[in-house]
Amino acid sequence: MTEGASPHRLQVCDVCKTFPGVRALHKVNLHVAAGELLSVIGENGAGKSTLMKILAGVQNQDSGRILVEGKPQHFRNVSDALNNGIALIHQELNLADNLEVGANIFLGREPLRRGLIDEAKINAESEEFLRRVGLTVSPQTLVRDLTIGQQQLVEIAKAVSIGARVLIMDEPTSSLSAGESERLFEVIRDLRSSGVSILYISHRLAEVQDLSDRVTVLRDGENAGDLSRDEVSHDKMVQLMVGRDVSRFYSRQPHDAGDVAIEVHDLITPTWPAHALNFRVSAGEIVGVAGLVGAGRTEMLRTLFGVDRPLAGRISVDGKPVQLSSPQDAIEAGIALVPEDRKQQGLVLEMIIRRNVGLAALKRNAKPGGFVDFERERADSAAMVDRLRVKTPDDLQVVGNLSGGNQQKVVLGKWLILQPKVLLLDEPTRGIDVGAKQEIYQLMDELAGQGMAILFVSSEMEEVIGMSDRAIVMHEGRITGELQRDELTEEAVMQLATGAPEAAVS
Repeated sequence: MTEGASPHRLQVCDVCKTFPGVRALHKVNLHVAAGELLSVIGENGAGKSTLMKILAGVQNQDSGRILVEGKPQHFRNVSDALNNGIALIHQELNLADNLEVGANIFLGREPLRRGLIDEAKINAESEEFLRRVGLTVSPQTLVRDLTIGQQQLVEIAKAVSIGARVLIMDEPTSSLSAGESERLFEVIRDLRSSGVSILYISHRLAEVQDLSDRVTVLRDGENAGDLSRDEVSHDKMVQLMVGRDVSRFYSRQPHDAGDVAIEVHDLITPTWPAHALNFRVSAGEIVGVAGLVGAGRTEMLRTLFGVDRPLAGRISVDGKPVQLSSPQDAIEAGIALVPEDRKQQGLVLEMIIRRNVGLAALKRNAKPGGFVDFERERADSAAMVDRLRVKTPDDLQVVGNLSGGNQQKVVLGKWLILQPKVLLLDEPTRGIDVGAKQEIYQLMDELAGQGMAILFVSSEMEEVIGMSDRAIVMHEGRITGELQRDELTEEAVMQLATGAPEAAVS
């Protein structure tokens, strides 16, 4: 290294980023040297993805500096980042599956010959890049004919082809088999030995421990700590990832659990056919479902609501077996689902509040001849707007004009008029403000007090701890453990969420 040269290939200094109502990053710092693999870990919402998008030019920071080879850079867009040798491989691959492998590698950078795309040159040069990543397919193969693991390697070959010196990998093994993951790890080690710097984001702490030269931990958008190679261990990573006061906002009243409201026996979802799920939720009980992104929590709720058909297993409601081949079957069995994406799956944004509240009860409210009983719909809507304290002049307001918290109340009201026995909530407070969160928590507690069984998924650890009578924890499609209320700590949940054996939780 020449005198005065920076020891860091890439350096982040005091980077801040704020979205409306959310502080995503606050004075975050990290650095990575040539030929080094730095893992960046943290809970959901810790700021990892936002930071990586800033480094890749997808988003701009509000303040702070990014230095490449010691020189300050400002990435206005992805092209600026690529020109500085930084490439991001997204968790959701960005390939055109209707094009050939070679065409994807050179997409947007096609070599020309006499004004036409030089396909011979594309194929010849693509073969070399594919060889470097160990992928033995023809450049003329359609991407749609490749496995997910092979597509991942095409993305890496594309990054190699542009001369990437910093490769950002966001959850690269989330959709790979064990064999494909091992092949990917070989490629990563080869790239590192050739001098490529790698920023590696993963919730799978075992692979982080195996691959990393260093680990940087983010928590709540800030640096929580760093671990050198000889300090990296599962327990130390978990300890840095957690550690917040979870007592705010939550006031649970003790309720005596009643009879079993829903019981799941050997349920196999289409997404995770190798793992059977077993659990039960009693009337008056709030059970949280914890886990990291991709753990299979949403897929489980979708299966319980009949959106996805189970491959095997039994579901009983109030002790009676039910067949859930469609959401209508679930509704008739007394099950309701508030989905994760309220705008896409929970509401019709262009419709007024009254019509949205009446959607789930259309069959119940039908008059002879199939006409809707609009008077009953109006009464139901007025009752829910009042009960849930929806902030609106009246129920004739278009739902799309409401705040996120009030939209969520409308989704809840749509189901509560049916008085379900089992309420499934998927990320019930995502994207809403603190005041609306408290109202949702109070409603959950009230409903449990009335005997409703509530099963809720949340990526906010403190929410699971604060609201659950007990929690089940999932990792890669299986339930890794169950924690009673007096056992619920962030560290205990995180141990199970990252695949540690249940015996590790005391």
